Amino acid sequence: MATEKTYAEINAKIKAGKAVVLTAEEVISLVAEKGVSRAAREVDVVTTGTFSPMCSSGAFLNLGHSKPRIKMQKVWLNEVPAYAGIAAVDAYIGATELPEGDPANSNFPGEFRYGGGHVIHDLVAGQPVKLKAVSYGTDCYPRKELETHITLADINEAVLFNPRNSYQNYNCAVNLSSKTIYTYMGVLKPNLGNAHYCSAGQLSPLLKDPNFLTIGLGTRIFLGGGVGYVAWNGTQHFPGWQKDSEGNNYGPAGGTLAVIGDLKQMKPNWLVGTSYFGYGASLTVGLGIPIPILNEEVMRFASVTDTDLCAPIVDYGEAYGQRIPGNLGYASYADLKSGTIKVNGKEVPAAPLSSYPKAREIAAILKEWIQKGEFLLTEPVQKLPSPKDGLTANTLEIRV
Repeated sequence: MATEKTYAEINAKIKAGKAVVLTAEEVISLVAEKGVSRAAREVDVVTTGTFSPMCSSGAFLNLGHSKPRIKMQKVWLNEVPAYAGIAAVDAYIGATELPEGDPANSNFPGEFRYGGGHVIHDLVAGQPVKLKAVSYGTDCYPRKELETHITLADINEAVLFNPRNSYQNYNCAVNLSSKTIYTYMGVLKPNLGNAHYCSAGQLSPLLKDPNFLTIGLGTRIFLGGGVGYVAWNGTQHFPGWQKDSEGNNYGPAGGTLAVIGDLKQMKPNWLVGTSYFGYGASLTVGLGIPIPILNEEVMRFASVTDTDLCAPIVDYGEAYGQRIPGNLGYASYADLKSGTIKVNGKEVPAAPLSSYPKAREIAAILKEWIQKGEFLLTEPVQKLPSPKDGLTANTLEIRV
């Protein structure tokens, strides 16, 4: 008999303390032992997690009114510019913004020691942050300059809003050129000297629900150590399935999420300012999503292993920067996590930019919240575009 459950039924079991919850790692062994059908009947929720640099992140801050009032035309937080063209005392600080005067890559490769992601981390950690604002002045907002120190507790509202997080899958980056290069995938050594990837693989949220059967608008999630929600599909959301010229399937492709949550409820160990040597600043984000096991199809995807999930191997020495299509093949996450992959017949050492132990920890925390009845599931009010919608990636070209 086919398994069919509803969100209401699963939430009732959570409230009663009777829900069976496993992490995406734990459910793999259960399915291997008992099969998909029986596991789908026994398990109510599977939890996922990822802890990775996520550049498309930032926070909306309502900074409150000074006396006299000021209409903030330009805003800096610890010398990092925040976008103030929203309202009188609202601003958005982006994770990749750099302090004014930062040498960036003028002395290549630059160090990028501090940026918007670090400001967000400092705020969440309770550290005082220098606020500077200037204005042209109006009759209702007469003040023209403001300089003070604030903490997260001083701010009226602080909302983490990340337009593109939790990439479903991402490239395994290598370098075919003869020189060392500095990228958002880290420092890549020449002549296939190393390979970097950025995914938790079998724990990663969108790899465990590739067709967006349960993840949609309004899905409640673990975000930055607190509770957040899926607000929309992320920018560059191109879900699909990777296939080679012979039609072989290499797993899910490029879905993304826009997510939102109360910054004041988050934790500094799950929102960490990050520096990329020779590239820039970012924010490493902890994110986890519960997957309700509504039926066998959901369970089948939730129990997929690293062996069956693959990342495309892409040359960042030339092909990526020049938008040359194609790749150098695919590497399974099992091989990537072994520490060595084969590219063009050469053994190449592989290392992650994301943290699998931290992803495991997030999935375990989310599991505990659900088991304690502290975290109920939300049914999406709208589905996100899925592979069946046939979206095409990289359709925009800037003509030069």
